[in-house]
Amino acid sequence: MNPLTSPFLDLPGIRHAFFTRRGGVSTGIYDSLNVGRGSADEPAHVAENRRRAAAHFGLPVNALSTCYQIHSATALATDRPWGDERPEGDAVVTATPGILCGALAADCAPILIADAQARVVASAHAGWKGALNGVAEAAVAAMSGLGADPSRMVAVVGPCIGQASYEVGLEFLAAFTTKDPGHERFFAPGQGAEKRMFDLPGFVISRLTAAGVGTAVWIGHDTCAEEELFFSNRRAFKRGEPDFGRLLSAITLV
Repeated sequence: MNPLTSPFLDLPGIRHAFFTRRGGVSTGIYDSLNVGRGSADEPAHVAENRRRAAAHFGLPVNALSTCYQIHSATALATDRPWGDERPEGDAVVTATPGILCGALAADCAPILIADAQARVVASAHAGWKGALNGVAEAAVAAMSGLGADPSRMVAVVGPCIGQASYEVGLEFLAAFTTKDPGHERFFAPGQGAEKRMFDLPGFVISRLTAAGVGTAVWIGHDTCAEEELFFSNRRAFKRGEPDFGRLLSAITLV
């Protein structure tokens, strides 16, 4: 297991990781570190993979707190680990050490956020719908409610589908430009007149910046294009595969 990290989140009293698909026990299309309890993978394999991810931080598996993700703008603050619970939402926020805030993704954008001075951290899952509806802003607001200051926050968008892999139709473009005509800047021409290429990480960073976050960056890595390292919903769909694994991004206070 050799997760990715960002130097921007190498902060005192904080640990984080953007896990790849490597280092787990799952097989077949879930090879190997699939942490998605909503997948059709063997539950025992998923449980072991989640245990391994938590152990990377020196924490028990019940410290890993992830949502039943619904592509919402719901951010949930907690002062206790959820363990097997799966409350509906798309961001986990805490000021309590020992809680491992996690976000699952397989092309959607995971976000890890920290205010090291206030000792508040968050994880968020931003698919296009959640990003458009304000999940990044909700996570920032929930952190602020625990004493964090957006200007001190550092946010890193983890591996997600890159613009070169994310072709969409004009109805998708319209969903964004109807909300704000300025959102058109995140769409490049596609293969034909009816297609566009959407910049998900760029859009998420713009929402974080608009929410006042002091530092917001993308770690890079296109999940759809880099099969050796990442699961991808879009890649699985193109191949006609029945399901796909889920990647974990996680952050904790120590």
